[in-house]
Amino acid sequence: MGSLSNESFDQFLDSLKQAGVEISNESELRERLAEAQRWRFAFATLAANGRPLGISFHDATSGVNEADIHRAFARFQFPESLQNSFAVSLRAGH
Repeated sequence: MGSLSNESFDQFLDSLKQAGVEISNESELRERLAEAQRWRFAFATLAANGRPLGISFHDATSGVNEADIHRAFARFQFPESLQNSFAVSLRAGH
């Protein structure tokens, strides 16, 4: 799904988790991304507005690897602005 890359949202989420990001209600997030034709857009929307669904992202290790997060967003061809807002939300405790 998605024309930018053949890589899946599963690989992207796994990359975030390896960088120390904890995903609340991960099963719901994966289900919604699987249903979306444009999973990158769906991820951006859920990262910003998923709290009512129980979807949120946290620093699981009190020191996520921001370089690894940046690499994951770049590898999966997300815009720099989304990577920056995601990093800010992790630091803010979202």
